[in-house]
Amino acid sequence: MILLRNLAFYVAFYCGSLLISGAAAAATYLHPQWVRPLCDNWSHWHHWCCTRLLGLRIEITGTRPEGPVIYAIKHESFFEAIAMAHTFEHPAGVAKAELFELPFWGRAALAYGLIPVAREQGASALRAMLKAGKDAIAQGRPIVIFPEGTRIPPGERPPLRSGFAGLYKLFKLPVVPVAVNSGTIYRQSLKPRGTITWHFGEVIEPGLPREEVERRVHEGINALNTGVSEAH
Repeated sequence: MILLRNLAFYVAFYCGSLLISGAAAAATYLHPQWVRPLCDNWSHWHHWCCTRLLGLRIEITGTRPEGPVIYAIKHESFFEAIAMAHTFEHPAGVAKAELFELPFWGRAALAYGLIPVAREQGASALRAMLKAGKDAIAQGRPIVIFPEGTRIPPGERPPLRSGFAGLYKLFKLPVVPVAVNSGTIYRQSLKPRGTITWHFGEVIEPGLPREEVERRVHEGINALNTGVSEAH
């Protein structure tokens, strides 16, 4: 059964992804107002495939605040990146600039309002990222970032990348650490049944020293992996 469930998932999700991403890329030329609902539908389609075909349970614990905040999310697999639009309200995700060079996806991602970060391009790239972030905040959208910078195997706790503290300082928004335990299920080629949990931690106020905010975010995003609670 696990093989059949995974086969159905891969065929349905990737065929649907090709159609939706192509439609979203075309919409950037023809009907830009369609880009957002198409991208949202891609994330909703992924959720349907996960729950109906793979048989996964997706749970949310903790309290998700309203209004613009920075969600700092644990990144264990592609699950949380794809599920972002289904879980949050039109999020402005921060993503590596090279991802925006992908066919179809890159153009649609820019139109959707994701924020490219080019770590090697200096001050001009930083200014562009700051402008995109402020535009998103003005629209009432949350900023989503993976502060560890890349996918991390379950149970590992690397230090946060330095860029997180810079965004926290520049955007002057509260931060919500979000723990996600997707890695033990979604990183596997044959994905077993199980439960993936999003846990929203305590809101961290803006204006804290770098060491303090990094410590609290680091503990918060690792809460599901280690069993420890966020620092208060």
